[in-house]
Amino acid sequence: MDRGDMADSIERGLNPGRRVNWDFTFAFLALRLWLGLRALLVGIQKFAAYHSVATPLIDPSTGQPDASGVMVNVNVKSYALANYSGIPAALRDKFSHEPLLPKFALVAFDKMLGPAFILAGIMLLIGLGTRLSLLLQGLLFIALTVGLVLIDQSDGVAYLGIHIGLVAGAFLLAEHNRFAVLKKW
Repeated sequence: MDRGDMADSIERGLNPGRRVNWDFTFAFLALRLWLGLRALLVGIQKFAAYHSVATPLIDPSTGQPDASGVMVNVNVKSYALANYSGIPAALRDKFSHEPLLPKFALVAFDKMLGPAFILAGIMLLIGLGTRLSLLLQGLLFIALTVGLVLIDQSDGVAYLGIHIGLVAGAFLLAEHNRFAVLKKW
C-alpha cells in the first residue's frame, strides 16, 4: 500500500464511501488563494494615492545631487485612509452622467467597495465562510460589470467576465475545500 492509498483509506474511514481526490483539493486551494489575494489587494489599492515630491536631480556619473541644485518631481505612492476612493475619479464622472445609475447608489457603492473587497479577500484566504466570500466576490464583480456596461467599457466587462468564471470554477470545486476554518459556509 503506497502513501496515497493509505491517505485514501484513512479518509474513507472518517467518511465511508468517499475517495479523496487531492488534485481537486489543490485546484480549489490555488483558486482560493488567487481570488483571496486578488480581492484583498484590490481593496487595499482603493486606499492608495500618488503624491508629487520634489527631489534633487542625481548626476548619473557621480551619484551625487546635481551641483546646480535642479529639482525634479517624483511621484510617490502612499496608502492612507484619507486617500480612499472606491471608484476612480475618471469613472465617477462618467457614472454621474448615466441616468440609469441613481446618485445614492453610486455614493453607497463607492463607500463600500474597498472594505467589501478586503473583507471578502481575508475571509477567502483564511477559509472563514469560503462560499459566502465567493458569493460576495461574485456579486461585487457582477455589480462592477453592470456599471461598466452602462458606461460602455467593453474591455473591462470582458476582464470581469474572466473573474466571474474563476469564481464559478471555485464554487464547483468548493466541496474539495480541506483547509478552512468553516467548511459549511
